[in-house]
Amino acid sequence: MAMSAREIGLRTVSGIVLAGAAGLVIWAGGVWFLGIMLVACALLSVEWAMMSAARAWRLMAGAIGLGLFAAVISAFVGQLSLALVMLVFCAAAAGLFARSRGQEALDASYGVLYLGWPSILLIWLRNGDTPADPHMGLYWTIFAFMTTWTADSLAYLVGSSVGGPKLWPRFSPNKTWSGFVGGLAGGAVAGALMGVFLDMGIGLWGALLGLAAAAATMAGDLWESALKRRYGVKDAGKLIPGHGGLLDRVDGLMFAAVVVACGRLVSLWLNGGGA
Repeated sequence: MAMSAREIGLRTVSGIVLAGAAGLVIWAGGVWFLGIMLVACALLSVEWAMMSAARAWRLMAGAIGLGLFAAVISAFVGQLSLALVMLVFCAAAAGLFARSRGQEALDASYGVLYLGWPSILLIWLRNGDTPADPHMGLYWTIFAFMTTWTADSLAYLVGSSVGGPKLWPRFSPNKTWSGFVGGLAGGAVAGALMGVFLDMGIGLWGALLGLAAAAATMAGDLWESALKRRYGVKDAGKLIPGHGGLLDRVDGLMFAAVVVACGRLVSLWLNGGGA
């Protein structure tokens, strides 16, 4: 269904405001980035619980949020291994909490892992400054966000303009193969440009990482579409005008963050831990 000019304008303005706010916090880093991540975790916990466990969403949002807070703070203080252990433990605890009350909310405990992995990896990326380059953490975080946003935007623009065969009509009837190809191309170009101009030590290999991040972005979008179809909702929330909920806006980023973090690990290995 085509959107009206008013809806497109609202979506555009909301996107610009959101991108500007995110850019400032990413640049600031430190406790500012931790703060926005904790706020995001709280909002995402509520959206996920309302979507997956409507009859017990308050209890499940609290359980999921506490688990995410514990994991994110552990990652922020440099305890990544502990953060990963906390995710598994808190997911299990949330599952037992839901089951003990006879709720259909057992699915909601999956949200600790679904929302937690990308959250702690984004913290790890942003805190990834090195003695050789105190801006490396900033560069890699920008890479993750920009490849995601470029892929998402190009997929939407190309898909809307070109149309054509549907990518996965069962779960996401509006997405097309043309948009998918456009998103891949956008992510690859963005990755190549940032890999060179941000001096991240990956050069034109950034194009391959950008391509992988773009593929992950669209996989995340499709995965959330399937989840929303399962739970019978159109949007995860109504927080962002023209976009739906926060989860609707960051679904691709959550998958792309994992891919970019893997790229960061490979870069560290290839450069002997110094890049």
